[in-house]
Parts: sequence; C-alpha cells; structure tokens
Amino acid sequence: MGSVRKDIKDSLVIGFALFSMFFGAGNVIFPPYLGLGCGREWVLGFLCYYLADIGLALLAMFAVLRSGSSDAITRPIGRIPARILMSAVVLCIGPMLAIPRTAASTYEMSLQPLVSGVSPVVFSVLFFLVILLLCLRESAVVDIVGKILTPALLLGLLVLIVKGVLDPIGPVPDRVLVDNVVRTGIEAGYQTMDVLAAVVFGIIILKSADAKGHTDSRSRFRVVAGAGLVAGAALLVVYLGLTYLGVTTSRFFDLSVLRTFLIVSIVRNLLGGWGIVLFSVVVALACITTAVALVSSSADYFSALSGGRVSYRALVVGICVFSAVVSNFGLEQIVAIAGPVLDVVYPPTLALILLALVQRWIPGDWTYRLAALAALAVSLLGAAAGQGLPCTFINALPLASFGLGWLLPAAVGAVLGGLVDRQMRKA
Repeated sequence: MGSVRKDIKDSLVIGFALFSMFFGAGNVIFPPYLGLGCGREWVLGFLCYYLADIGLALLAMFAVLRSGSSDAITRPIGRIPARILMSAVVLCIGPMLAIPRTAASTYEMSLQPLVSGVSPVVFSVLFFLVILLLCLRESAVVDIVGKILTPALLLGLLVLIVKGVLDPIGPVPDRVLVDNVVRTGIEAGYQTMDVLAAVVFGIIILKSADAKGHTDSRSRFRVVAGAGLVAGAALLVVYLGLTYLGVTTSRFFDLSVLRTFLIVSIVRNLLGGWGIVLFSVVVALACITTAVALVSSSADYFSALSGGRVSYRALVVGICVFSAVVSNFGLEQIVAIAGPVLDVVYPPTLALILLALVQRWIPGDWTYRLAALAALAVSLLGAAAGQGLPCTFINALPLASFGLGWLLPAAVGAVLGGLVDRQMRKA
C-alpha cells in the first residue's frame, strides 16, 4: 500500500514538472487563434492540435524512456546524420525559433498592452541582457521564480477560462475560416515544438524518476506513465478552455488579427484592466525563465558537441545576440518562418520516435535510416512545393492534405530497410 501511495505521489510531482516543461507562456497564443479559425468545427481542430502537440510529445518521452537516452533515438541513423538532426532540433527549440519567440511574446503580450512607443530593438537588447546575466551567473532565483510562476500562470488562465465559459464573449459561430481544420490543428500542434522539446529534455524526467527510487524498468515506466497522464490531463483542460475562448471571439475578429492581440483582447474583455496588468507581469516573468532554460540547454548541447572547444559562456553570448536579432522580426513573422522549418524537421524526427517505441522488433539500423530518409525526402519536397517549385506531385500522397504525406513513404522505407537488415544478417 505504501508503495502504491509513493508511486501516486511521485507521479503527481513529476507530472507537474512535466506540465511545466511543456506549458510555456508562448504556447498560450496558439489555442485561441485555432479556435477562432475553426469556428463551429473547433472540437475537431482542437483534438488534432492536442494529439499533434501533447499526444506526440508524450510518445517522444516514452521513446526516450524505452531507448534510455535522447541520443539513442537518433543514433541508429549514423553518427553524422544523428548529430545534424539533433542540432536542427536544438536550433528549433533554441536560438532559431523558440528563444526569439519568448522575447517577441513578452514584447507583444506584456509591454505593448501597458506601455506604448517602446522600440522593439531597445526591448530585445534589454531582454537578452537580462537573460545573459541570468545564464552566466548560476542563480537559484530563476528556479524559485519558475516554481511560483507556472502555478500562477495556470491559476490565472483557469480563472480566465471559467469566466469565459460561464459568461462567454460571444456565441459559437456557424462559419469556419480555415480551409482544412485537421491540417490547421496539426500545424498548430507542431508550432508549440513540445515534441522536439520532449526529445531533448525527456531524459530529465527519467532522471527525476531514478532520483525518487524508481530504478527498475517496470517501476520507472509506471511512474512516468502516471506523470504523463497528470500532465496530459492538466494541459487538456487549459488548451481546451483557451481554444473555446478563441471560438467565442469570432464575431469580433477574423484571421488577420495578431495572435498576441487576440489573447490580450480576451483577457481585457473577461478580466478588465487589472487582469491585463497581472497577465502581463506573469507572462513576462514566465518567458524570462523559459528563455533562460532554453539558452542554457542550447549552449550546453553545442559546447558538448564541440568537445569543449567552444565554451559555454561564448555560446550563451552568441545565442543571446542571435536571438535578439531574430526576435525583432515579430511574433507573427517568427511563426511564419517556423512553419516550413518544422515541416522539414518533424517528419524524420517523428519517424525515429515511432520506431524507437517498437525497437525490440527492429532488425537493424537500416530500418531507421531508410525510414528517416524517406520522411526527410518527402518533407523537403513538400517544403519546395510550398515555395512554388514544381513538386506538387507530392500532394497526391495519402494523408498529404493533412500534412502527413510522409507517413506512407516512411513506412515503405522502414520495410525496405528491414529487408536490407535481414539480408545483411544472412550474408
């Protein structure tokens, strides 16, 4: 009985840590905009978003659990390709997309609603100066603030959601503003980058389970599975509520509205001026703690990749400078840039995650290599078609209309790779 009680307690503790890892202030902007676009079909859009975000992120975490480490997921494709793919993943959740997004989100959701006329260039310099100082000086302040801010942000959003459900801003509309609800939901899930984060940071959850005494595989799996259910349930409530709030604004906005302006307008409508002030402060501090974690993790990874030849401090400075420049593109432009980049990075990563879940039945490394190569080839052709190049034949693949055209080629690649592996064993 005591063992069961300990498992439940540890699952709750690790589950809330997992929730904090997946739930960032920047992710708040995607569900309301999704709800606005999906209109009367918002439930379908939300389900696709949730599965592409948290569903796949939990699968990635279990793939790390089964493989034993993040590197083990990509290792079968070869040392150089594995490093290239992992570097692309870290760049996406680091200086290329996610870190600049924290600064742009802070500027547009925290500063602009309260103070007008501040230059985004000046703000980005000040924001990343703070991040630089916090990363170079190991301080418990970030950890302490982080432990307070996530519950504060969650509590504030729950108050916002309950108010919006009991007293809706407007009715659920009959219209649908997007052409493909399923694809829109999947692409919004990709934009959170939680799947990529799970690949890089999933090992932290495993270490937490080990530290709490769950060292054997069955106990570790049981606790991590329980933690996944806790985090998944909490995120389900928050994201479902935010999506619904976006639906209720349909008579006031269309898809030309900025994502940050939409969420700020929802807060102002439901909670008034005091709500805007509180929301601005909490979002700003949450974005700072997220940025510190991402900058530190990215610098650690690339320093280790260089074999220590490039120092952690030098990388922190370089990442902050680069991220400050990119953040000035604005949140909407960063999201637009992220779309085609993530469309290329996600398919091979997801192919390797899915294969890692069934690794005991994989005959050899060529299964992974050809599956990942096929997924990457389709994603590159799809990106080329999106830029107007003559590759539109790729849209004829099964599930291509949902952004999943890579699935069948990856499966075929895995089968062919399996045949190669078996032939090599016989030779």
